[in-house]
Amino acid sequence: MFYKLARAIVRPIMFLLFRLRVEGIENFPMEGKTIVYSNHISLLDPILIGCVLPRQVFFMAKVELFKIPLLRTIIRHLGAFPVKRGSADLSAIKHSLQVLNEGKVFGIFPEGTRSKTGFLQSFSHGIASIAHKSRAKILPIAIVGQYRLFRPITVKIGKPLNFDDYFDQKSNTELLEKMADEMEQALKSLLSA
Repeated sequence: MFYKLARAIVRPIMFLLFRLRVEGIENFPMEGKTIVYSNHISLLDPILIGCVLPRQVFFMAKVELFKIPLLRTIIRHLGAFPVKRGSADLSAIKHSLQVLNEGKVFGIFPEGTRSKTGFLQSFSHGIASIAHKSRAKILPIAIVGQYRLFRPITVKIGKPLNFDDYFDQKSNTELLEKMADEMEQALKSLLSA
């Protein structure tokens, strides 16, 4: 209820302030477990993605945000959950798998932090591990533009990646590297298209 109310209020404001354009919305599945991942250029990115996609997105968010009492309450009600960056946070991984096993949408920024230059940084294996364990649909989302008032931002939603061959293999470091590389390349292609 809180998510729907917040989205109803914030969505028109985001579309007005940043002249949002959305491409590829037809690629987004309306049901089933889904992973969406994106480049990360601003603190506003999860809000933007939440306003664009028609289903609630449960995002991993850095644990530091949960140390601020009011913010912690708000983002928890919006479906965010904490992750300790720079390590394999098993609790966050379990939570993300639970979200996906319930048929929901899990959102992640696989660069691990915001890009100060705007260029895509290398992906961690975390997203590949979650994708492999969950066998969820995986969609790249490219945020193109800068958050300047009344300047357009385009959100490009890519087609789901086909990882069926990977899902049938046993997980190992080499496999996860290949998956992470393919995800990274798919997002780079979307950003440059």
